[in-house]
Amino acid sequence: MTKRARSDQEDDGEVPEGYDVSRFERPSVAVDVALLTVDEGALRTLLLRRDAAPYRGRWALPGGFVGMDEALDDAAARVIEQKTGIRRVFLEQLYTFGAPKRDPRTRVITVAHYALVDPARLAEAREETRVATLEVPWEGETGGPVDAIGADGRALPLAFDHADILGMAVKRVRGKLDYTPIGFQLLPERFTLAGLQRVHETVLGRPLNKDSFRRRMLASGQLEATGDLQTGVDHRPAELYRFARRSAV
Repeated sequence: MTKRARSDQEDDGEVPEGYDVSRFERPSVAVDVALLTVDEGALRTLLLRRDAAPYRGRWALPGGFVGMDEALDDAAARVIEQKTGIRRVFLEQLYTFGAPKRDPRTRVITVAHYALVDPARLAEAREETRVATLEVPWEGETGGPVDAIGADGRALPLAFDHADILGMAVKRVRGKLDYTPIGFQLLPERFTLAGLQRVHETVLGRPLNKDSFRRRMLASGQLEATGDLQTGVDHRPAELYRFARRSAV
């Protein structure tokens, strides 16, 4: 391989001599994680109650500031584990939220992430977390804030712009559901076709035609029959499948 000649006016990224880092104001950078799951036909998330100002007493997504030597995705994984107790989850960057006044303390830019988990994993969550049901007031991929509903049926007061972050997470997952296999992250390792359809319907917020959905899924090459039938049901047991290309997380 031919080595490219280096110009006399190029360098290897050295910091200029005498460079003053204090010349420019530096915003803080945070990560917030919208953890989503589908449970009993509802789209749910995990929240924590803030015990300090600002927004003391309101509910917030698991979040925190990024360390100086920490990659963004590492910070998001750390925050999820530290704040909820749940580790090794499917995690992707979602969107950067940077409105100047989004945090009243100082200029804080947050790189939001979303995580998808099988609902059984909520049992791993710390006691101080709250499972809330998402109420999406818009159709399709319209987008916008969503409400987080508590066990008493009331909307929980959310801190910062976390209603917008949750709404963006729902919009993103809806948009990717048909052309990526992310929906399988919301299921146990083995599942029925009916269970897979319920996940899609819950995320999309609308019913799907049973026959066409099953034909499409079986023809996709993403499913692998396990040869087993579901147990513990009163009706005729359905065949169990697994995702043929489940990625390790």
